[in-house]
Amino acid sequence: MTKLLNDQELLTLLKPGTDIIIPIANGEPHLLLDILEANYEQLDHVTVHQMLVLRERAYIRGEMKGHLSHKSYFLSGATRKAFHNGTIDLVPNVFNEVPRLLRDTLKLPVVMAVASLPDENGYFSLGTQADYVSEFIGKIPFVLEVNQHMPRTFGKNQIHMNEIAGYVEHDAFLTEEKCPVISQKDKKIASYITSEIQNGDTLQVGIGAVPNAVMSMLKNHRNLGIHTEMLTDGVVDLVASGALTGTKKNTYPGKIITTFAYGTQRLYDFLHNNTEVEFLSVSAVNDPYEIAKEDNIVSINATTEVDLYGQCASETIGGNYYSSTGGQADFARGVQLAKNGKGFICLYSTLKNDSMSRIKVNLEPGSVVTTSKNEVDCIVTEYGIAKLHGKSLRERAEALIAIAHPKFRDELRSEAIAAGMLPAVETVERS
Repeated sequence: MTKLLNDQELLTLLKPGTDIIIPIANGEPHLLLDILEANYEQLDHVTVHQMLVLRERAYIRGEMKGHLSHKSYFLSGATRKAFHNGTIDLVPNVFNEVPRLLRDTLKLPVVMAVASLPDENGYFSLGTQADYVSEFIGKIPFVLEVNQHMPRTFGKNQIHMNEIAGYVEHDAFLTEEKCPVISQKDKKIASYITSEIQNGDTLQVGIGAVPNAVMSMLKNHRNLGIHTEMLTDGVVDLVASGALTGTKKNTYPGKIITTFAYGTQRLYDFLHNNTEVEFLSVSAVNDPYEIAKEDNIVSINATTEVDLYGQCASETIGGNYYSSTGGQADFARGVQLAKNGKGFICLYSTLKNDSMSRIKVNLEPGSVVTTSKNEVDCIVTEYGIAKLHGKSLRERAEALIAIAHPKFRDELRSEAIAAGMLPAVETVERS
């Protein structure tokens, strides 16, 4: 019989050296973590493993050493400072491999996650999540935090009450990620991308103003599909407009496929009891070979810095860690393998009031390459699209300089010639 756990019963489940796996974003069980923190002295070298933490906590700040600590797989506002202060660790990864990484490295794993109310057959839903935790259903202990506000969703994120070690009850509204303000630059970048999207294409759309702008411009398209790691509010409008049907997809036709959702309450309401949306493990959604099964898949993501080879530093800013790899590399590879696949990585051409170019001859010292030059397809700024796939190093440099801010183009060209990336004869030809 599934058991409603009190604090001490929960703590007895956690042996010395236990590794607690917590889902992304709204899968984070606030009450369960509150109980652990309140009783941390009873814990012996317990480690929390998680991507995209929502709430900063004392153990993240390193205040419970030897008892409760944190290991991150993607930094957020709640963990970034702690990482730079040295109180948490960051594990390099590509998103599709996180389940295997956890399986191979953790010794005493337990999942703690938020779930919907059980249905009449005793099945809980992990709601806005499947991510890396769904792959462990039926294989390791699960402790659930049952929340009536978590939408009931479908796919590979169902767990029966007989498969869990116990649960607590905690009703709390989900955290919302408000839609960012869309600027004129965002609209310009989005317009270049939407001109490349055809009726019947399948989309992977990341987070941010440009992806939101793209979604808002596609309402007159038809038979679009979704195969994306993160589901956002834009999908609600595409369904309402009739643009999104998924009927042309090769896999899961008619279904919206995702591994987690994060947006506003409007999105969560859309997801509740919606059988047209399926949540699958990230090892399936983000597997490049699964992505490649979708002809005409279009991937839209963002970066912070690009060099003239096309290398994208998407997880560092100014050489300092800001996030992690996530799924950008998964989809960059997937669209390269797909028939008619297209991958767009977006950025503003400058930063700091046009005082610095984001397109550089060389990446800033300390910057980390997220998407390699070999897997980048297209780079987009407010000045156009640089199509890099199949281009030589010289052709790449020329294409990227052409979409840099005009005030930096001559400087970039001169630096590229000095670095041997462009031949000096170019100077003569231009004169």
